[in-house]
Amino acid sequence: MTTQQKLPYDPAALRKRAESIIANVRELSQLGWTPATSSNFSLRLDDAHAAITVSGRDKGRLVEDDIMVVDLDGRAVGRPLRPSAETLLHTQLYRRFPDIGCVLHTHSRVQTVASRLYAGQGRVRLEGYELLKAFEGNATHETALDVPVLANTQDMNVLAAQVDALLDRQPLWGYLIDGHGLYAWGRSMAEARRHLEAFEFLLGCELDLRRLGTPG
Repeated sequence: MTTQQKLPYDPAALRKRAESIIANVRELSQLGWTPATSSNFSLRLDDAHAAITVSGRDKGRLVEDDIMVVDLDGRAVGRPLRPSAETLLHTQLYRRFPDIGCVLHTHSRVQTVASRLYAGQGRVRLEGYELLKAFEGNATHETALDVPVLANTQDMNVLAAQVDALLDRQPLWGYLIDGHGLYAWGRSMAEARRHLEAFEFLLGCELDLRRLGTPG
């Protein structure tokens, strides 16, 4: 790229997003939620672009060059790097909801086991927990939240269409993919992390109840 070519996004804004992704993902990695080179993370950059982790990088050792820019169709912008194969699952949320600012995808043991255990039901029902109030818009524990469990596929267009269909029917803060992990999002990194951590805790409670033979 020559010095005469102007980038279609603000490089200073990208640096700030990269710093936020690196710092937060390092903490998630230390929790064991991003084993090997799994998981992917993004922040909205502007109305037409997102900053997202480059495919195949160790998420516990990210540096600024490991964060790239994509447009909201998931195409690389600015540098010829390969974004995550699941980029479309991030950008579909940014396209659909202008207030969403962050999408986090992790592969913790709890999330992965829950996705396998509840795949046949197609959902995990979370009901009566105080921590349901952690999800934006929920003001009471006297409610139930269904976490969809989608079948895993390498065809991101199929997965994205299934997510769109779910979003047409109900409010969502996240979903599981069978044998894969969890997607969670929010208006900011802080809100997305709150949702992610609430899901992790509540899914863990459901697994513990199953192990103890207690109805969830």
